[in-house]
Amino acid sequence: MKMSSGKLNLLDFSQANIRTLHITWFAFFLTFVVWFSHAPLKPLIMATFDMTNAQWKALLILNVALTIPARIVIGILVDKFGPRLVYSMLLVISGLICLAFASAQSYQQLAILRFALGFVGAGFVIGIRMVGEWFPARQVGLAEGVYGGWGNFGSAAAAFTLPTVAVVIYGSFGEDMGWRMAIGSTGVIAILYGFFFYWKARNTPKGSTYFKPKKSGGLEVSNPKDFWFYVAMNVPMYLILAVLAWKLSPAGVGLLTQGVTYALYGVLLALFAFQFSQVYKVNKEMLARGGVEKHDEYKFKQVAVLDWAYFVTFGSELAVVSMLPAFFLETFEGMTLAKAGMLGAAFAFMNLVARPSGGYISDKFGRRKSLSIFIAGLAVGYFALSQVTGAWPIWLAVMAVMFCSFFVQAGEGAVFAIVPLVKRRMTGQVAGMAGAYGNVGAVTFLTIYSFVDAGTFFMIIGAAALVIFGVVQFLDEPEGHMVEVREDGTVEHIQLT
Repeated sequence: MKMSSGKLNLLDFSQANIRTLHITWFAFFLTFVVWFSHAPLKPLIMATFDMTNAQWKALLILNVALTIPARIVIGILVDKFGPRLVYSMLLVISGLICLAFASAQSYQQLAILRFALGFVGAGFVIGIRMVGEWFPARQVGLAEGVYGGWGNFGSAAAAFTLPTVAVVIYGSFGEDMGWRMAIGSTGVIAILYGFFFYWKARNTPKGSTYFKPKKSGGLEVSNPKDFWFYVAMNVPMYLILAVLAWKLSPAGVGLLTQGVTYALYGVLLALFAFQFSQVYKVNKEMLARGGVEKHDEYKFKQVAVLDWAYFVTFGSELAVVSMLPAFFLETFEGMTLAKAGMLGAAFAFMNLVARPSGGYISDKFGRRKSLSIFIAGLAVGYFALSQVTGAWPIWLAVMAVMFCSFFVQAGEGAVFAIVPLVKRRMTGQVAGMAGAYGNVGAVTFLTIYSFVDAGTFFMIIGAAALVIFGVVQFLDEPEGHMVEVREDGTVEHIQLT
């Protein structure tokens, strides 16, 4: 794959940035394999624990819940310590949690460990900062698209391979051991690759500066108005976690007692208060002065628009890849588990092409225009999926899935073509917040899915996309350059076009 402006040859391994891109997208790929290893094995896992459908849907929500705060925290850590160390540690720790999940002996253990595995979904944020360090603005959209798209394909790879691995390779050990060994093997691979990544990866090209935030604990903003805007944008993340606690309470699936549910509400309030204190601490001097110096300004509006765009793009993808294999299994008669997994993977399969294409189109034809087109296209795609029934030919249903997924993932590519162009030293935190909003979207849509049928579920996502299309019109096209200050006080100008 090449670009006409500043050629990017993905097969030229003599270039350090290309080697870095490949080892980084594969790290992300493994996080998605681990994260969604359970989805295509639904019948086997449900049979082992005699689960109800409501309990399974609760597991799907738990799987994406922890990623909301995890992406914020990982964004802070990667800006402070660099992607090499943080990615390596995330892969090793999540691999160990994956092995524990494969060994769970009760639904309660399964639920707790699935919740903990949401931690691995924060890996995406790390690579966004690393790729942004290694590629210039004219190539960053395509490079981030390759990273995100090829990495996201991990969910499709899990859907394609794990049912066969569980049944054919490990099936002789019994159905129960089959799924456990299939999922456990993904954890082992993640652990080994974590050590490999630390050995081979580097944070920046030789001679480049790795800019760090002046303070840790929250985003630095440019003026008091943006400060309160930032605080308000944190509220939905806590609200959706409160909805999750309610969903797991006696009023929902009954996984938590009422007392524990109330305690979680209290914890969420305390966490919000703590985060507010940290954000205030980071921006205290700016608030006292009434703003930052002109050369150091950026518009927080840019971050907010990208957050909501990722809410409907990646949020809907996470929700849909979690339920699509089961949707095919239940919609079409005579569907086998392995075939449903493969057809369900059609949604994530488009990541290989769509997300890099979204980044490339954003580089080539403009950031806001490209993102607007992709959001409009995914709305049409979801409205089409809402009409799929068992009377449809399977091939036509798959075509509708792939049409929708192209615009979803191209939209994701367009979002993260812009993220590294907001403020370099805070790229990890900007990516973390946008990524967290993706998970807010996932939990929101999966919670809705627990109350409605699949057709209504797709229709609601399409309607949400139309609202976000309007929000995207407030995005400003990145132009000129951003300014960063080195630790020695000298200034560097980074081109945005």
